[in-house]
Amino acid sequence: MKVLLINGSPRNVGVTAKTLHAIEKELLDHGVDTEFVELGKIKMEHCIGCCSCYATGHCHIDDDAEELSEKIAKADGLVLGSPTYASNVSGVMKDFIDRGHFVIEQLLHGKYCITVATGENYGNRDTMKVLNDLVLYSGGRLSDSILVKAPFNDASGVEELINTKAKKAAGKLFYGIEKKSFHPIQTLFHYVIFNFGIRSFVQKKGKKYQGVTNKWKANGIF
Repeated sequence: MKVLLINGSPRNVGVTAKTLHAIEKELLDHGVDTEFVELGKIKMEHCIGCCSCYATGHCHIDDDAEELSEKIAKADGLVLGSPTYASNVSGVMKDFIDRGHFVIEQLLHGKYCITVATGENYGNRDTMKVLNDLVLYSGGRLSDSILVKAPFNDASGVEELINTKAKKAAGKLFYGIEKKSFHPIQTLFHYVIFNFGIRSFVQKKGKKYQGVTNKWKANGIF
């Protein structure tokens, strides 16, 4: 069982990182093979919107973002975490989302996920929604979501809360993967989004989106 933890904060010692590491510790206790990725440290260019990936199945920019997408495709689970910047995910997390071509290619099809959003005010709920929608629209199964209200880079006073939520979320993710848990409401939601939105849109594009349909067939999506 392999799980990737993606820190979408430019900082590796902030509240987001601490929450992800708490989840990682719990997963390791369950015997899970984990890999922790700091988005702020990898080489990842901005998406330029050329859409060549939809035709070829891969980005023309050869950097760490492509390698990370391949690792995600091979993983059983994913933990996505981001701090809240201007009521949204961080810039580096947005780059990761754009470069990962998650939704159209259904990169998270059948994968179990945890989302983590941190922030000091109500905007952290917007961050959580972005991450949750990303998982559900991309074919993933949302095992749990963790929302941590805390000042920037200050986890003092919320450590116990973080550890409690991390233990619960890690357990849900582990047993979800192990038992292949079924999420009926999420499955129905994704069925509607995919079949009446994404799929019909891609098929109308024909060969321009051949790379996408090839990946769908390879992953048994249709």
